Order: sequence, then C-alpha cells, then structure tokens
Amino acid sequence: MKDDFTDIINLPRYSLRHHRPMGEGSRAAQFSAFAALTGYDEEIGETARQTTARQTLCEDDLAALDAAFERLLASGSAAPLVAVRYFQPDPLKAGGTYQTYTGRFRFYDRAECRLKFMDGRSLVMQNICGIQFLES
Repeated sequence: MKDDFTDIINLPRYSLRHHRPMGEGSRAAQFSAFAALTGYDEEIGETARQTTARQTLCEDDLAALDAAFERLLASGSAAPLVAVRYFQPDPLKAGGTYQTYTGRFRFYDRAECRLKFMDGRSLVMQNICGIQFLES
C-alpha cells in the first residue's frame, strides 16, 4: 500500500445520481460561527451602560429656573433662542442622562406642563433643570 494515493488521485469524484451537490456558500455556512446564547451580548451591553442619578435642585437653582421660566412666558411671540438643560429618564433602568437642547421657544402648554419649541420638540417641565437665553 502506497502512502501518496497515486492510485486514486485521478479518479472522478463520487456523486449521488439523485442529489445535486451542495453549493460552496451552503457548505461554508455549515462551518460558520453562531451565537450559542442568543441575546447575551445585548444583555452584557445593557448591564455595562451607565446612567446618572437624578439630582435635586437647591433653592438658588430653583429660583434661577423660576426666573428664567417667567422670562420665557413674558417673551410672548418673540420666540427666543434658549438652551435648556434637562434630565432624560432611562426607560430600562434607574437613573438617566442630563442633556442640553437648543431651540426657539414657542409656547408653554399648561395642560401637559410642557415647553413647546418651533421645531416641534417638547420637554416636560419637571425634567428641566436649567434655562439659558442665547439671545437678548
């Protein structure tokens, strides 16, 4: 018996008469990696994601916010450009993030307690922690 297989190396490849050979793409898919634990990577990512605890405003900050809010209401139809710092609660875990939105103030919706802006954005008043006027 020879170890170099010269006696069979040139024989035609065996194939079944009633079945087509599998394509290269299908053969490669059999050996590709798979996720044994579906959703595990997403769970780890969610656990690692950081949130910030909501901070309570001191009396001075509340007074400044109240003054800025009164100035907004007094602006009427002037549509001042403001930067609003607000707390965005996280829907999946405790805490959230502090964000800043810049836009032109349109009106205050008393029924919903929301600040409405010209571009359609609205912010819940209880989440707002600061208002800065960018135009006089």
